Amino acid sequence: MEESIWLWVGFNLFVLLMLALDLGVFHRQSHTVSTKEAITWSVVWISLSLIFNAIIYFFWDQMVPNSQYTNSEAALAFLTGYLIEKSLSVDNIFVFILIFSFFAVPAAYQHRVLFWGILGALVMRGILIAVGAALLEQFHWIIYVFGAFLIYTGIRMARHQDEEVQPDKNPIVKFFRRFMPVTENFEGDKFFVRRAGVLMATPLFLILLIVESTDLVFAVDSIPAIFAVTRDPFIVYTSNVCAILGLRALYFLLANVMDKFQYLKLGLSVVLTFIGVKMVIADLYHIPVGVSLGIVASVLTISIVASLWKARTSSDKLPAAK
Repeated sequence: MEESIWLWVGFNLFVLLMLALDLGVFHRQSHTVSTKEAITWSVVWISLSLIFNAIIYFFWDQMVPNSQYTNSEAALAFLTGYLIEKSLSVDNIFVFILIFSFFAVPAAYQHRVLFWGILGALVMRGILIAVGAALLEQFHWIIYVFGAFLIYTGIRMARHQDEEVQPDKNPIVKFFRRFMPVTENFEGDKFFVRRAGVLMATPLFLILLIVESTDLVFAVDSIPAIFAVTRDPFIVYTSNVCAILGLRALYFLLANVMDKFQYLKLGLSVVLTFIGVKMVIADLYHIPVGVSLGIVASVLTISIVASLWKARTSSDKLPAAK
């Protein structure tokens, strides 16, 4: 138990250190994130995740001596969970684009909102993972509820029946406005300012609340999906965190080209439906993690390639400028 606690503490301390370096050193001044910078940080976060995956592969038996998983099984479960969460987080980007466009958030302030939004998301997801693990431990039948929910979500996503996001009607924002005044305009990258001795929130803080609340909705979809891969809370948590940490860089990398991924949402719906079926039939037939990883990776690859091909053929059909 003592070893397990130090494992959790060590991982979270490293995450906090990286976040402190990110905001306190590399992004201390608000600025527009360039494509080159987004690519660099995407490579950094993905590399760190793969290094951690390698650490699990070589040292899992020493990190968790009494684990039910072998080193290779634990590493494969982490990689599968990471890929699932990374792919599902792309759906978040669609919503972030809508929110920032709706409120006309200057590009220089978007990184700050996403930073604190993701920091809050890490805390919320940690709580949800703990609750989910406890439920699965005490009530085995919960796995069928999770599975059915994922199947429903996958089918709904495929049929494009997601609820329309209406940032101005967010209930959390409405509730917050009852207790604290909000400035009319942005105040630089500040979340709060004082006017005549009165503490006021800025529109940037309201946008942060919307980002947090929408991410919570996405977490309800993604966390049960990773529990279909493994029941180990540490693997579920670390794969989730590693995928989320790179979400900001991924946003700035993909924000201007998201319209090219026409079939990605369909691919995500297939992934969710497959994972839901896997959970529902878990007591009848166990689908190996390696097979799950292959199916998830294949579906995502096909959807991305098909999207890029569709975008290219559509652009080729456009009339040439005179």
